[in-house]
Amino acid sequence: MKLAQRVAQITPSKTLAITAKAKELKSQGYDVVGLGAGEPDFNTPQHIIDAAVKAMEQGLTKYTAASGIVELKQAICDKLQRDNNLTYKPSQIVVCNGAKHALYNLFQAILDPGDEVIVPIPYWVSYPEMVTLADGVPVFVEGAEENEFKITPQQLRDAITDKTRAVVINSPSNPTGSIYSREDLQALADICVEKDILIVSDEIYEKLVYDGAEHVSIASLGQEVYDRTIVINGMSKPYSMTGWRIGYAAGNEELIKAMTNLSSHSTSNPTTFAQYGALAALEGSQEALEMMRVEFDKRRKAVVELMNDIEGIHCVAPKGAFYLFANVSEAMKKGGYSDVDAWAEALLAKEYVALIPGSGFGAPNHIRISYATSLEQLQKGLARIKKFVEGE
Repeated sequence: MKLAQRVAQITPSKTLAITAKAKELKSQGYDVVGLGAGEPDFNTPQHIIDAAVKAMEQGLTKYTAASGIVELKQAICDKLQRDNNLTYKPSQIVVCNGAKHALYNLFQAILDPGDEVIVPIPYWVSYPEMVTLADGVPVFVEGAEENEFKITPQQLRDAITDKTRAVVINSPSNPTGSIYSREDLQALADICVEKDILIVSDEIYEKLVYDGAEHVSIASLGQEVYDRTIVINGMSKPYSMTGWRIGYAAGNEELIKAMTNLSSHSTSNPTTFAQYGALAALEGSQEALEMMRVEFDKRRKAVVELMNDIEGIHCVAPKGAFYLFANVSEAMKKGGYSDVDAWAEALLAKEYVALIPGSGFGAPNHIRISYATSLEQLQKGLARIKKFVEGE
């Protein structure tokens, strides 16, 4: 079977590979501690479930407009105004089958062969693959660990060429949990305006911030920045709705129309009753969000303390999301492992702890641990990692 070249270029997801191996071991009866999941371990709040059920019972199970129902697009506009000081019309919103789908459609809509997209390292695993699938070229810029993995304005300026089409800003970040401050964002935004490049602002973790950190949407930093920014967000992380597959993009009306046209020929529309659940999420009580955030914060503090207590491993305390990105270079060297993939595989085989090697995020000396699981499981997993590294 001859496959298209674009498919052959895709790098298999390390996240899925580790998850599959962990599931295989679990099915064989092993006590596997899974620290790789990129989704909240809480169920979707009940009022959201009830709204989706009600929609189905009322017969709201048919096609909708490709860009989503008007009520949901208006609720998204209201949310962006209320939370982010951003003014949009429903015609500037497209609802997609998850934020990932919104990003995929975006790159398909803006990139021609050879166009470059600046992707900061560490990056979410799908950014470079999406750019490549759109015939674009990901240009990697490494954020220094001592700068909380954030890129600097000078790094951005140095990476821009006459082929640069866009830069990706993910704050709070997956996998690092880093947050760009208002001042950080303003400095980057000024360069984007000067060089006239698009800003892809992935804000899916905006509700999960800690230690008094502030989430700022870069699009709110002035009209010229707003005009060049495409805001990506969704329901998966804040409302524990990962399987519902509802995300959205907000931005230039012409670009949103192009993304909508892509949806009309690929997915038709986001799942109808899931849209009504998303509507209830945005318009209903937000108490569950704060409950989850507080619990994640409790776990975050515990994991940072436990991880930094392991000889040969150190980490920066994340300010957002629900991931810990730890440097294991000394532990790898001590154990005689040539790369982080081998280290993570050995950890899974010997101690039955599944986590994600940093190579999948462009960071070969790091690992990502998700604390979107119970404190008990986290403590058990970290104790096993300590045993694995220190040989106790």
